[in-house]
Amino acid sequence: MSAPIDHQLMETVRELGSILGETIEAQLGKTWLDRIETIRKQGRSSSQGDEQARHELQSLFSELEDTDLLTVGRAFAQFLNLANIAEQEFNSSQPSEDPLDQLSSKLKGTSMAGRSFQQALAQLRIDLVLTAHPTEVTRRTLIHKYSELANCLATIHGYELSSEDRAKLLKRISALICQAWHTEEIRSVRPTPVDEAQWGFSVIENSLWDAVPQFLREMDDKFRAEFDQPMPLDACPVRFSSWMGGDRDGNPFVTAKVTEQVLLLARKRAARLFFNDLNKLQAELSMSHGTPALMEAAEHHREPYRHILRKLRDKLEATHDGIDAFINDQGGSPATWVNSQAELIEPLLLCYQSLVDTGLASIANAELLDTIRRAHCFGIHLLKLDVRQHSERHSQVLSELTRYLGIGDYLSWSEEDKQSFLLRELSSRRPLLPRKWQPSKEVQEVLDTCAVIASQSKDGFGIYIISMASQPSDVLAVQLLLQEAGINWPMPVAPLFETLDDLNNAADVTGKLLDIDWYRGYIQGRQYIMIGYSDSAKDAGALAAGWGQYQSQEQLVALADSKGIELTLFHGRGGTIGRGGLPAHAAILSQPPGSLKGGFRVTEQGETIRYKFGMPALANRSLKLYASAILEAMLLPPPAPKAEWRNLMNEMAAQGCDNYRAVVREDANFVPYFRAATPEEELGKLPLGSRPSKRKPDGGVESLRAIPWIFAWAQNRLVLPSWLGVMKAVKYALDNGTQQKILDEMISDWPFFKTRLSMLDMVFAKADARISAEYDKRLVPESLQYFGKALREELEQSQAMIFKLMKQSSALEQDPQGKESMQIRAAYLEPLHLLQIELLDRVRKQQGENPTLERAMMVAIAGIAVGMRNTG
Repeated sequence: MSAPIDHQLMETVRELGSILGETIEAQLGKTWLDRIETIRKQGRSSSQGDEQARHELQSLFSELEDTDLLTVGRAFAQFLNLANIAEQEFNSSQPSEDPLDQLSSKLKGTSMAGRSFQQALAQLRIDLVLTAHPTEVTRRTLIHKYSELANCLATIHGYELSSEDRAKLLKRISALICQAWHTEEIRSVRPTPVDEAQWGFSVIENSLWDAVPQFLREMDDKFRAEFDQPMPLDACPVRFSSWMGGDRDGNPFVTAKVTEQVLLLARKRAARLFFNDLNKLQAELSMSHGTPALMEAAEHHREPYRHILRKLRDKLEATHDGIDAFINDQGGSPATWVNSQAELIEPLLLCYQSLVDTGLASIANAELLDTIRRAHCFGIHLLKLDVRQHSERHSQVLSELTRYLGIGDYLSWSEEDKQSFLLRELSSRRPLLPRKWQPSKEVQEVLDTCAVIASQSKDGFGIYIISMASQPSDVLAVQLLLQEAGINWPMPVAPLFETLDDLNNAADVTGKLLDIDWYRGYIQGRQYIMIGYSDSAKDAGALAAGWGQYQSQEQLVALADSKGIELTLFHGRGGTIGRGGLPAHAAILSQPPGSLKGGFRVTEQGETIRYKFGMPALANRSLKLYASAILEAMLLPPPAPKAEWRNLMNEMAAQGCDNYRAVVREDANFVPYFRAATPEEELGKLPLGSRPSKRKPDGGVESLRAIPWIFAWAQNRLVLPSWLGVMKAVKYALDNGTQQKILDEMISDWPFFKTRLSMLDMVFAKADARISAEYDKRLVPESLQYFGKALREELEQSQAMIFKLMKQSSALEQDPQGKESMQIRAAYLEPLHLLQIELLDRVRKQQGENPTLERAMMVAIAGIAVGMRNTG
């Protein structure tokens, strides 16, 4: 059943499509415009099940030249981009209940004491970690044009405009669409890690810089009015960290020099942003009277506020210019820079306190307060850079070193011997690294990274994450290497538990770590642990991975409580359910009770950064969603699962894992089918991010990163990793005597389970067995076509079962907005899928290079990714 589509939204989509049509006609003529319009209409009919329309499209595409296919692909990719912009702007402008108001309403209906709220507010810590995982398919130059376009739409829909002003805006919209059409939509080269970091800085500058103080102001007003709880001046419930330029796991392009450059560029951008703030403030704060402390600091200048702020502004300018000179080998002395948070914040607080004490609180609590909030949130480093490296790389360093020293090979030692060696060296006062030792290039790079960390301020760093950590020695090894580099502060080191086995062993490994006296002293009562969602789902399937993550967190929380340690769980979620992605509110409320006491740290990646934080209004709402959900989870925690729920989940998770692995790991025909039915190999040529798509260039599917794994299955609309084996496991449990009553109770009363079913509902709305079958017909050898047929049968049975469990007749009945979103895209996605099938067939049959065909393939991949609204 179709969802009613809002008239204004559809009208906007039509208008933008019409302008794109005029642009195409201006360049290519009316014949091309008519062809595109015919394809659009046939695409809509085909998406509604009209087989004749589908055959006509397939016939047309088979007859077109490669250059013509490229034009068709570009047109429909642009249609989808414009539909996204229209929808994003429409959603951001629609009246909806404020998440903070919703929280207030829920709390009012409880007997919660004011003190409980005060404690929860004090504990509120949200750390959003921006990552450069390559799922953003849209070029940044186009993102800028689309942002401008969204602003024009917001003005048209938000204000009563004169006919002249409206015409002027429509002219601007037409120009922007024309610019986009005449811009290459596919990058010619992959972005570098520095490019990625600069993009992350731009998200802060263009959106979060304004959104954060607005969010804090609204939260302050709300909680002051409702609970008599003002936000302290130094409150910093939200912070931002980054992996861009620090995540070197499997990315050879992230070097120690890159990390150092990114740290400096972040400081340079922060200096410029605070310079702009100070420029405005010193122009406005022209008052001549202040407190004695202010007057003395201002040397009794007749305009004391301006005097103090101007000095800080000039130092920020010196910082910006000095870093620029330093990076370009033109000198630059750090002694003249702003080098500490105190240098930035203390002058601002002095001015603030003076204004308040002299009766000018209304001035103090305006722009000056916003700058103080930014200073606490972003600081002189703009964001905190995490460092991530694979555990094997640290072991390799120690292996080479111990062999050079003639004491054996670290890699061959038992875990007990490794720990004994590491703890002995951590407690030793002599250096471990020999002066004349010349390690291999790979080992030197690890040592250089540690040296960069030691040479920089601790305020510029977040945490050090160890991928594929499985033993206490993996953590101790990093701490030894950091100590040898000369680091003089306890950098938090977080093991990342990724596979299902690692998740199951996480509490045991962490417990052994916390039993080490040296380690307990080092961490000073605070432990970070990262939970991997992507690789656990790729390893064991969505159901077993989700349950493994939940149980692991439960055990880690209990362990931390028993040891008196504050635990911060770091959630490595992606944008899709196959990588642990859930809407923020649902994801947080489905966490185990007590898991948020130490704060909430989560990755934000790729296109989800743009969708959540790309515009100030969207960012403000996203921050409110996070804050309200975390406070709700702390104050009104979800129930711990009952024994019978656990038993059933254990049974279903084990069965789900077996179902998943039987297909993905144990069937020899799976890999050939996967590579034939999806554009997995062609994806490697799409220059999305700096990171290679495989950990090992010559590896197979097992070495494929979780992102292209998800990406490939989204392209042919099977969306396989998100659902394979899940509902089959649920059916197995029911068929083997499980009472329906227990399942109904779990859906009704357990947010963890209900959320997973709701997400499957969303996945099934995006999956399309009919389109998947078209890929198979054309691209999969006849001997393998049975494989796809069996998968589609399971998909359709799973869809029917979830509708029954959720008491629905069709997908997304509880999310009409999501349903509407997919309907808008269907007519544009259909031609792109059929086009991609034609292109894949040609690409796989071609002899030699064909740049036009390759580019058309990339455009089709990117267009489908845009239409699906999430990639990896």
